[in-house]
Amino acid sequence: MAMYPLSILEDKTQIMYSNLREVGGVKNVSIHFERPTKDGFDSVRCELPSYEWTIWEGKYTDEEMEVFEHMVRDGAHVFYELAEMGGYDLYGSPKAAVLWWPII
Repeated sequence: MAMYPLSILEDKTQIMYSNLREVGGVKNVSIHFERPTKDGFDSVRCELPSYEWTIWEGKYTDEEMEVFEHMVRDGAHVFYELAEMGGYDLYGSPKAAVLWWPII
């Protein structure tokens, strides 16, 4: 599975999304959130279309997880569109559509 960078939040959390994968006739995309810490990384991944959260490492708070859930649900169609394009070149591809979401 390939992962592509999308955005970096104020707290240095990087949002990445996977290439589009078809499993059992269902289109799947993984959305990954990760930020560096002094001990390694905080990371969590959401699988679409199930909205199942996996790979929860580190110390994201419940409040941060609620923000991520909101971002994934509201942006699912964008993640699918970008994944269908096969990612983009962060340095100038015309397919790039970098988004920025502040954590409140």
